[in-house]
Amino acid sequence: MAEHELETCGYLCVHDDKVTQVQASLPDEDTLSRLADLFKVFGDGTRIRILYVLFEAEVCVCDLAKLLGMTQSAVSHQLRILKQAHLVKSRRDGKTIFYSLADDHVRTLLKQGTDHINED
Repeated sequence: MAEHELETCGYLCVHDDKVTQVQASLPDEDTLSRLADLFKVFGDGTRIRILYVLFEAEVCVCDLAKLLGMTQSAVSHQLRILKQAHLVKSRRDGKTIFYSLADDHVRTLLKQGTDHINED
């Protein structure tokens, strides 16, 4: 079988019990749409790099720019997207704003994603 071909049933048969069971447990369309939007945020390499820095430490924009070899403006733009997606939070200490992962869910997503791609 060619790699691009999908396996299909040899004949048409719908397993109504399974279809009913799965339909009952599917999230609503709004939830699925919001989940897709969340994963789109993870679809950018720069944002993943920022999240991995924040996985290790709470840092300011200057630190991120230095670590990633980017301008502060470019880092700020990506942080804004990450904050809107509730993946990153900030706190002010005097004139400096420090950024960190929003919660342990973000840490878990990064860890499990890394574990998944490193599987053999």
